[in-house]
Amino acid sequence: MAPCAQAIKLEIRPATVFDTEILVDLVKQLAQYEKLEHQLEISVPKLAAEMFGSRPAAEAVIAWECQDCQGKPQETAVGFAMYFTNFSTFLSRRGLFLEDLFVVPSRRGLGYGKALIQTVAKIAQQRNAGRFEWIVLDWNESAIQFYASLGAQVLPEWRIIRVTGDAIRQIAES
Repeated sequence: MAPCAQAIKLEIRPATVFDTEILVDLVKQLAQYEKLEHQLEISVPKLAAEMFGSRPAAEAVIAWECQDCQGKPQETAVGFAMYFTNFSTFLSRRGLFLEDLFVVPSRRGLGYGKALIQTVAKIAQQRNAGRFEWIVLDWNESAIQFYASLGAQVLPEWRIIRVTGDAIRQIAES
């Protein structure tokens, strides 16, 4: 069978509950890339409840490669951006926080990451966000350079503080 000669185009669409399994797969690929699989507690029901339940905690957009091969439309998920609303007391305004951005390794360098960031930036702009922020791992030099090329600033004076599991209970009960 001959390969499809049709051009591939990129579409970025908001994730729906029907995309939950795809999001879980992409998150697992992200965890593998970041060597953080040991931290995964994700499942389709858990993510669906958090993102599409009565009080959604996050939103996502998915990047799809779309093509029409011999009259048969095909779509492949090639990346995602997950984000949520946060708040700045200094600005007294809501902001948008990009929790995760991921493009499958075989599709990097094609502008898909930039397209995902631009999509979320447009959402931040439409919502009149005071800030659009995210975190990058200090070892991920290619991502740091990519973000800097977009005009983003890495804030070296800020450190993330994290409390999980039993530590949350200990603080709450102390």
